[in-house]
Amino acid sequence: MRIFDPHIHMTSRTTDDYEAMHAAGVRAVVEPAFWLGQPRTSPESFYDYFDTLLGWEPYRAAQFGIQHFCTIALNPKEANDPRCTPVLDQLDRYLAKDRVVAVGEIGYDSMTPEEDEALARQLQLALDHGLPALVHTPHRDKAAGTKRTLDVVRESGIDPGLVLLDHLNELTVRMALDSGCWAGFSIYPKTKMSEDRMVEILKKHGTARVLVNSAADWGSSDPLKTRKTADAMLAAGFGDDTVDQVMWRNPVTFYGQSGRLDLEEPKPDDGSTFRGNSIRRGGE
Repeated sequence: MRIFDPHIHMTSRTTDDYEAMHAAGVRAVVEPAFWLGQPRTSPESFYDYFDTLLGWEPYRAAQFGIQHFCTIALNPKEANDPRCTPVLDQLDRYLAKDRVVAVGEIGYDSMTPEEDEALARQLQLALDHGLPALVHTPHRDKAAGTKRTLDVVRESGIDPGLVLLDHLNELTVRMALDSGCWAGFSIYPKTKMSEDRMVEILKKHGTARVLVNSAADWGSSDPLKTRKTADAMLAAGFGDDTVDQVMWRNPVTFYGQSGRLDLEEPKPDDGSTFRGNSIRRGGE
């Protein structure tokens, strides 16, 4: 089984997670830019973080045979902090990088005017760079937030086929698919979406333009939820080809619109370094 996790925050995960993911069939991931868990104090803190997503994490993933790509953006949570918003003026130079396959995460957290502006500006950046957009739907009042997101997407003029609405649930999947956008679901141990609920959504709404991710971060999350969802699909009677469509071909098709996916499996090299650093510990 081959798996492409289209939304996972590997900066918050360990090398043991990479090893377990590879053993479970994960061969490619996309890591969206997101908040740090504590407030940033200046836009400069974004730049080292973006460089990590473009350099260190692809190196670390490659040591376990996994291709690592990223999305770059000012995330909606930090769009409300005036100390962070100047980063919007610097995104162009990062969005031109080879391993950046979308603008994201963008969207809504609290649905403020500041988030409205950040979302509209970054959808325009996606248009300017010919990139897909990864859009975060809010965890509170999700139905209203998704509707508001779709209004802004329509106003932007971006092709809805270039937009992935993420963190959806049973209340929002239909409006996302009817809009022509892609539908993303984050599978979590306790919140958001379970693998059993995901299977029921796939039975009801089909597998076209649907992506499943683990979105694993610092909290209670599981980087193997993509594999567990695939196993639940098989147990529910879905065939191998359908599982491959959801877990591999759909994310490849969506992010492939960037023209920047290189899915050749990297060969781990214990002797390699990244700018003089390695992940080796102990011994020579």
